[in-house]
Amino acid sequence: MSTPIVSAQDLRIQFPTQDRTETVKAVDGVNFSIQPGETFGVIGESGSGKSTLGRAVVCLLKPTSGQVLHGDVDPYSLSSAALRRQRRDFQIIFQDPNAALNPRMSIVESVREPLDIIGDKPRAERQRLALEMLDLVGLNADFGRRYPHELSGGQKQRVNIARVLTLRPRLVVCDEVVAALDVSIRADVLNLFADLQRRFGLTYLFITHDIGVVAHVSSRIAVMYLGRFMEMGPSETITRRPLHPYSEALLSAEPVPLPSAMRTGKRIVLQGEIPSPTNPPSGCRFRTRCPVARDVCAADEPVWREIAPGHHIACHFPGALGGAAGH
Repeated sequence: MSTPIVSAQDLRIQFPTQDRTETVKAVDGVNFSIQPGETFGVIGESGSGKSTLGRAVVCLLKPTSGQVLHGDVDPYSLSSAALRRQRRDFQIIFQDPNAALNPRMSIVESVREPLDIIGDKPRAERQRLALEMLDLVGLNADFGRRYPHELSGGQKQRVNIARVLTLRPRLVVCDEVVAALDVSIRADVLNLFADLQRRFGLTYLFITHDIGVVAHVSSRIAVMYLGRFMEMGPSETITRRPLHPYSEALLSAEPVPLPSAMRTGKRIVLQGEIPSPTNPPSGCRFRTRCPVARDVCAADEPVWREIAPGHHIACHFPGALGGAAGH
């Protein structure tokens, strides 16, 4: 197997609370690797640590402990100048396409901005590349003269994609990139990501709370809860035969376009809210909401283990729900 484009080893990211009396354990001991050309999906509820993980991968957040490796390079071992060059290969697209654009800059200026900052090409060449990237994402030169308020949400997200492409990155973190878009145009944007992946050999870390989205685009999926991975494996395995109760609950909540009488799955309703990351539960973090939790779940933290080739889980009783999600 080739060297992973990105890997994380016991990655932990913590933040002090505002009064500095407690620590938020946003990411709390995560291990994974992403191979070149792969789309690695991360799913979970809001507050599970997904976005923090994505920011750490592109060096917007420095690990509290553990490490993120770009290939076999620790980016934080580099000089400041070398780190800035390294980060060009690892880019992120954020959830809100409007907030990511400067309202006072024309669209072509926004797309050209990364090249302007680097400044290693003549201005005419930078302009040409920016217009070329806009065309690749389905926006003609006329859009380059417009401003963000003149574009729809889907068009703005295409602009953000074009801006990232100007740097020809090796890996792109997609942080809830279609969450703010109308359902009618989500498929178009997801298909665009697939086309660009084939054209440029891109690798994606795809972060979302939407099972349907992650199943559509990912080759592997990790299920994240309260700073840790609960389950990780091939996309088909996680979406059709999940073994962790949390994975099953997420799948059961996925809308099914059938009349109620024809649905075979039963909705698993999780009780309560996700606990505070400042004081996570003992043992298994999911136990306070798990429908099959037992005494051992509170006493002992489940070991992260491989139960089938490429299929990892952290659960004392994998499969205890017996496929209640009906997938």
